[in-house]
Amino acid sequence: MSLPQDLSRFDALVEIIARLRAPDGCPWDRQQTHASLRENLLAECYEVLEALDEGDSDKLCGELGDLLMQVVLHARIAAEVGEFQMGDVVEGINTKLIHRHPHVFGSKKVRDAAEVSHNWEALKREEREEGDSILESVPRQMPALSYAHEISRRVARVGFDWEDTEGIIDKLVEEVKEIRQAGSQEEKEQEFGDLLFTLVNVARREGVDAEAVLREANWKFYKRFARMEELCRERGLAFSELSFEEQNDLWEEAKRGVEK
Repeated sequence: MSLPQDLSRFDALVEIIARLRAPDGCPWDRQQTHASLRENLLAECYEVLEALDEGDSDKLCGELGDLLMQVVLHARIAAEVGEFQMGDVVEGINTKLIHRHPHVFGSKKVRDAAEVSHNWEALKREEREEGDSILESVPRQMPALSYAHEISRRVARVGFDWEDTEGIIDKLVEEVKEIRQAGSQEEKEQEFGDLLFTLVNVARREGVDAEAVLREANWKFYKRFARMEELCRERGLAFSELSFEEQNDLWEEAKRGVEK
């Protein structure tokens, strides 16, 4: 099989994946299954998120390519056992987009993005099986903060929400008190879960992506702590032997020397 001439074409990627999965193709690619590729798919999604967080367009371009490869590879595996074809994947998403945008592809009129969002939920209800929860389609494998944000966002769209952010903050204070009053370890764990869920709702009401800002906070902490370790090496110090006050002074110095 000769190489595709125009590597910018989507069909070229489909052809390359088919060649890799062929009997005389790549041994590694040939042995992959939907199940074996789960971790790869998840890793590629996180790498796309990292590129987005860094604002690196070149990196984002490359990572989107890696993610697209996973999509095509899964479609190829499915086609080989008669589950579905790549065309079915494309047709499915195209059909869904057209159905959910009647204000673009039909005659329906909308005033703003808020009305689009409201109509989107109504259209999704039409697509759900009778008796299914509006939360049914939210993947439970999502990171916990993202899952909490999504399920609270969905129920808020149908009116199950606090009237204002102050009400959620009052609930947050209540949850902190309940942690203090918790007796057993099990009670503490339950109250911490309630506290985190409530905190995610505060973020949602304030237009903050809790998952994204926690990733940023984690990275900020990483850079600052790494700077502390670097300062210790430069000065011949053993970090673990420093007093808490000395460690805290070093932290403040690292904060000044590392960008946010």
